[in-house]
Amino acid sequence: MDKPVNTQTLIKDQGVPRIVVVGGGFGGLELVKGLRKMNAQVVLFDRYNHHTFQPLLYQVATSGLETGSIIYPFRKSLNRQKNFFFRLGDVKHIDADNNQVETSIGSVKYDHLVIATGATTNYYGMQDIAQHAVPLKEIQDSILLRNKIIKNFENALLTADHEKRNSYMDYVIVGGGPTGVEVAGALAELKKHVFPKDYRELNLMEMDIHLVEAGPRLLGAMSEKSGAKAQQFLEKMGVKVHLNTSVKSYDGYRVTLGSDEELITKTLVWAAGVKGAPIDGIRVESMVGGNRLKVNHFNQVEGYDNIYAVGDIAAMIDDDNPKGHPMMAPPAMQQGRHLAKNLLNKYEKDRPMKPFKYFDKGSMATIGRNKAVVEMPNGSKTQGFFAWLIWMFIHLMYLVGFRNRLLVLINWVMSYFSYDKSNRLIIGRTGVEDFQEKDNVIKPGNPQLSKNP
Repeated sequence: MDKPVNTQTLIKDQGVPRIVVVGGGFGGLELVKGLRKMNAQVVLFDRYNHHTFQPLLYQVATSGLETGSIIYPFRKSLNRQKNFFFRLGDVKHIDADNNQVETSIGSVKYDHLVIATGATTNYYGMQDIAQHAVPLKEIQDSILLRNKIIKNFENALLTADHEKRNSYMDYVIVGGGPTGVEVAGALAELKKHVFPKDYRELNLMEMDIHLVEAGPRLLGAMSEKSGAKAQQFLEKMGVKVHLNTSVKSYDGYRVTLGSDEELITKTLVWAAGVKGAPIDGIRVESMVGGNRLKVNHFNQVEGYDNIYAVGDIAAMIDDDNPKGHPMMAPPAMQQGRHLAKNLLNKYEKDRPMKPFKYFDKGSMATIGRNKAVVEMPNGSKTQGFFAWLIWMFIHLMYLVGFRNRLLVLINWVMSYFSYDKSNRLIIGRTGVEDFQEKDNVIKPGNPQLSKNP
């Protein structure tokens, strides 16, 4: 076992205030950038060496984009920032009494600590679903789902059992928010434009896509009109939408719904909720529902003077936001930038800190080619092709790095004119058992599979 790294070796003391930021998501990255002019040592800890653009994970999972198009190295992004230091490691515990964090690579002192750990998938205590379902929160999840989708169809070619073949070809997505809607739409496009060419021996009419939502409509955070339009788009694309329907269990093969109806699938995508990812050491009194940290309007964690939180982990509760701000990228980015200004004002310019006020820039979700719903902050709503263009432009602008923006744009243009998803790759070693059924294996020359009409 490696010995713990000496604190001074891990991060050398430069005689200036040290601001430790935990997590390089949207909020953490914007905070670090905003502190570039501060006379301080800004140290970012993350268990990965890159920022992930989570809103496009579903496109990697459904073969629309390469992984490198939506991730960007921290060191590359911030290599011109002289006061920036990055360390690859997990922060395990906060010792607030001694102003110190304990990490997987050693312990580090801080003058100010900012928790920007974001959120993790919420399975609501259902261990069987946590074990067998596929989440979509990290780049590894998107690679896993992509591998699974393609391997499913390779496996479907190898079995003569109708039910087993359907289990490989059918998909259940749980959660009718933007992620669930986008995954369902992307799978529907694969079914229509891509898989019939790749898997000519299979009858793609047997492929079913189910979208299960516990609430009365899709896109619950948006207007009823947008939710209804998204459902209309999806159903026209062949997606089976189940509203007011919960999921009771999933054993890796059989999905049991709240109504006791059963769906057979080898792949259940869980997009039904998230919860905060706190760090051990914060007192229980500072926590609120959903594993989030209660912060004041200056993003200070309740009960601490020099510990802050931004993004999904932070719950800024008031009369206007009784549950805190939505757990999305825009509030996280705005909080990160605002906190950076406040720290600079307070500790270098001797100015008072200003309370954070969220500016809602609207909501949007895409359902597929030429199909999206967008709600603007002025209350206007648009659907269809124009909304799809807005969605594409906004996501391109939010991507980190010019190279990534260019790569994504090129991919989107090529895909638009070719109706193709070029990144249908299985990454990583795959055991032979994954591609073989012990029973009912199709033998060469055995014409048991129907071709597409």
